[in-house]
Amino acid sequence: MIAPAMLEQETIQGVMGVKPTGMRKRTSSFPEDSGHSLESILKQLDVFYYTLLQHGNDTELVRQVIKQQFYLICCVTLNNLLLRKDMCSWSKGLQIRYNVCQLEEWLLDKDLQGSGARESLEPLIQAAQLLQIKKKSQDDTDAICTMCTALTTQQIVKILSLYTPVNEFEERVSISFIKSVQNLLKDRKESSQLLMDAKIIFSVTFPFNPSSVALETIQLPSSLNLSFLTRV
Repeated sequence: MIAPAMLEQETIQGVMGVKPTGMRKRTSSFPEDSGHSLESILKQLDVFYYTLLQHGNDTELVRQVIKQQFYLICCVTLNNLLLRKDMCSWSKGLQIRYNVCQLEEWLLDKDLQGSGARESLEPLIQAAQLLQIKKKSQDDTDAICTMCTALTTQQIVKILSLYTPVNEFEERVSISFIKSVQNLLKDRKESSQLLMDAKIIFSVTFPFNPSSVALETIQLPSSLNLSFLTRV
């Protein structure tokens, strides 16, 4: 559901119809009405959210679950982006940023801004910005290195290498520019892994919130057959 919704679905009219120069338009793996859309993701998040609330889970626990889901969305989307040349263009960066904004609005609507879920999307946000920023001068090189703190050097270089102009007026990213970026980032201490780890599971903290109900006042229904218990 995630890759087609976040990358392949084209919802911004007048921009997304432009395809990279010299490339055939890749057919989406799923038709738009198959349920693999951004709306489907938002509906699925609603299901997770309201199911957790209906079962009386603490708000803090709900926040942690949503953060994990947003990390997965970011991970799957970015990993697919890093492996698909047809997804690395200025217009696709615009579409990704639009989709991320929809997810951010969902968080705002559910009052989950402080859950860390938005921060989990940061690598994807920066990847979208990298697709849209200018890639020619030394100033552009400095801007990229300053901006892309959530992306590894390998990921930055990969996106720049895959970047494909959307029309004949735009140039490809030069090898010299990519090498300049590499030189500026060479001292970074980071993982050499290209793809994000989709198997990472954040540790869960179960908050203690004492019950407002006095336990000694609870009446046990006889249908539970718990007569052998002694009230202390």
